[in-house]
Amino acid sequence: MKCLTKLPDGYQERLTVDLQKDKKMAVTVNGIALGLLAVLAFIGNLMVPITTLFHGWNIVIMVLGTVVYMVLHELVHGLCMKFFGSQTVRYGFTGLYAYAGSKEYYGKRAYLIIALAPVVVWGIVLLVVCAWVDIQWFWGIYYIQIANLSGAAGDLYVTYVCSRLPKDILIQDSGVSMVVYHRTDMEHGVSEELNG
Repeated sequence: MKCLTKLPDGYQERLTVDLQKDKKMAVTVNGIALGLLAVLAFIGNLMVPITTLFHGWNIVIMVLGTVVYMVLHELVHGLCMKFFGSQTVRYGFTGLYAYAGSKEYYGKRAYLIIALAPVVVWGIVLLVVCAWVDIQWFWGIYYIQIANLSGAAGDLYVTYVCSRLPKDILIQDSGVSMVVYHRTDMEHGVSEELNG
């Protein structure tokens, strides 16, 4: 399940996901994010009135916590890339999105883990913290959970796209765009190399 440093023979580009260049796709992903934000805010308000957001240090916790969370989210992507064999992971910020990227090619299963790991890891951590903190601090922490889940709309979108593709695809994620390659040469043994 280790990544590959070179695209094998018999593979060609199938699709590209680039939210900076594809405005329609960016609108779709941002729409998903806003929908998740609204639903999660509604659910949070049922648990603890949103008016408590303006008590104490909640605003400071929200702002600083969200910035720290964005860094930790991308760090988890990067650690997963390293786990699957990436030699170099690049981190950056585009003005709209923070990212972790690599030049390597990942198999489908590895890439789905890379894409979903931050939302799962931080989702569990933030759920525990929300349940543990005093009610007056709930919205400060819960807002970070909202950022975790709604901010992962891009990760959820590419997971959905990749999950519908054949198991032998290869994905290269530079951080700002993702290119999916598929096998055109059925005799090539790359699937065994990736899964073995």
